[in-house]
Amino acid sequence: MAQRLATEYVKTCLQLTEADMLKFFQMFVDHGVTLQVKVLENGNQEVVFQDGAGQEIVLSFEKKSGLYECTGSCRLSNTLLANLMRKAVSEFKGSAKVNRIYPSYTMVYYYERGTVVKIEEIKGQLLTIVYEHKDTIGLMQMMFQKKEVEQEIEMIYDQINHLLDMRNMLQARDEHQQIDIRLNELTHRLFVLEA
Repeated sequence: MAQRLATEYVKTCLQLTEADMLKFFQMFVDHGVTLQVKVLENGNQEVVFQDGAGQEIVLSFEKKSGLYECTGSCRLSNTLLANLMRKAVSEFKGSAKVNRIYPSYTMVYYYERGTVVKIEEIKGQLLTIVYEHKDTIGLMQMMFQKKEVEQEIEMIYDQINHLLDMRNMLQARDEHQQIDIRLNELTHRLFVLEA
């Protein structure tokens, strides 16, 4: 198996309550990571996480509407910090684009609400989608709830009935032909919609 050179967290976004912040910090401390927290004037916090090997992550948390929001990027060569960040993004329902960099390729993971939704492999100029989450149930529910086709079918039936009534009332042959042409168009559209 190829040795990972680095893990790059790009466009990482975490939104934490105050209780979540304490859990977040504790998760790193439990794995032997030291941290320094700087509380800024406006309530924002800057946190520096350091492992024993000298690798560090600097994350800024901005206080917004009672939540601490962390947005940013970091590059890690230490697997401990990389795994802790992965666990944090997953556990705290974050979103991120994560590049796992190997000597000859890069694996790109896309997280939404803590779940991997897409994985891509990049080798030189070649991009291959390895995995992509499809919300099949959600798509089916959305399609089931769409009623536009049924409404159009109902409207076409009304138009056909109206045209048939007009055809029965009118005696002129050229008017019959115009109505028949329109009826033909509507029945074809009806066939397409019902298929």
